[in-house]
Amino acid sequence: MKTPVVFIVFNRPDLTAKVFERIREARPERLLVVCDGPRKEVATDLERVAAVRALIDQGVDWPCQVDRNYAESNLGCRQRVASGLNWVFSLVEEAIILEDDCLPDPSFFPYCEEMLDRYRDNPEVMHINGTNFVSRSCSVPTSYFFSKYVWVWGWATWRRAWEQYDYEMQTWEAKFRAFDSMFDTARERAFWLTTFNAARADPRQGDTWDFAWIYSCWVRKGLAVCPQENLVQNIGFGSDSTHTTAADRRLSIPATSLRIERHPARVSRSRSRDDLIFRFYHNGDVRRASSPDVSLRILKETCQRYFRRAGQATAVIP
Repeated sequence: MKTPVVFIVFNRPDLTAKVFERIREARPERLLVVCDGPRKEVATDLERVAAVRALIDQGVDWPCQVDRNYAESNLGCRQRVASGLNWVFSLVEEAIILEDDCLPDPSFFPYCEEMLDRYRDNPEVMHINGTNFVSRSCSVPTSYFFSKYVWVWGWATWRRAWEQYDYEMQTWEAKFRAFDSMFDTARERAFWLTTFNAARADPRQGDTWDFAWIYSCWVRKGLAVCPQENLVQNIGFGSDSTHTTAADRRLSIPATSLRIERHPARVSRSRSRDDLIFRFYHNGDVRRASSPDVSLRILKETCQRYFRRAGQATAVIP
């Protein structure tokens, strides 16, 4: 496989070994490894981080250029991933990215390669998802669709997109009002504006880098390719996970295979599927977006947004 693969790891050798085996089967010509350093306050980190690094060093048994970016001290999830990806895209033009708890189906790799090639020069497309949370609840006539939702449990992107990453969300005050066109319901708008505000107010508390990436894509109205099937399973739910807890286990969906057989006719986001994705992610609601109550709600809120922009503040949608 010619596309570089990025492997982001830390201190979980058992999980790392499972994901690394899938990378080994794909045999990328170039592997870029990003690893955080051990935490001083966690006695087991030194040994576990060393075990993870040894697994990589000893496990590459195919022709492969291996680049390593190993932190000596612990940077934390937010800074380590962001700085690691900055390093990656200083070296390569595009990459497939996996973390140590994201177990891909083998078809994930050729899917990413094909999407990277097909949309390389289309600035509307900024991200390629490997995850589809609603594949069981939403039929798709094509092999993939376009979504505003950016998921990072197995994904791919280009340097030209990552160069837009606003780590501190510095443009928030000037641009957040432009987000209205991205939201389909008031509940969705409230959830994400609250989430972004919390991420900005205390980045260290959440210790996550991906909200800033979602923001960076949305502020440019960037879209993500989303596969018809879920191609990556998160296997990292548990007490030693940084962000995924037992309460989120509904999001650990088995990975299945995908063949790219039919492309969408145009690059345009699916609002009905985005609504379904949000509701499932937010509270597990998987009513089809085509159900009458959901479709009517989307229509009403779209009309209300139109009238507000047209200056007809007194317009009422029953």
